Amino acid sequence: MAVYVSNIVIEQGFDFDTSFQLEDTRTNGYLDLVGAGTSAMLRKHSSSSTQVSFATTLTQPENGVISISMLAYQTVDIKPGRYVYDVQITTPEGGTYKAVEGSALVRGGVTR
Repeated sequence: MAVYVSNIVIEQGFDFDTSFQLEDTRTNGYLDLVGAGTSAMLRKHSSSSTQVSFATTLTQPENGVISISMLAYQTVDIKPGRYVYDVQITTPEGGTYKAVEGSALVRGGVTR
């Protein structure tokens, strides 16, 4: 499966959420994620030991839709700057693969 690349912007101190609709490259249809699991993390760089986890939801598993989110109390503690993130899928059979990756720009908040 190809890795979908999507760059995101997170506003410090505000809720964040976005969704991805994944395609099965073998059939050109939506990727069936029924029974799969997901996880997603944000790090300053790929080898950083410090990470922040996104909440992940299979919003429409039969249509390949994954949502990732963070609440304001989480984003307020992330220093403004550039980060990397990825979304991992665990298949019902136990295999894992990276489905989405990209850079994340955390922009400093003014209103608190």
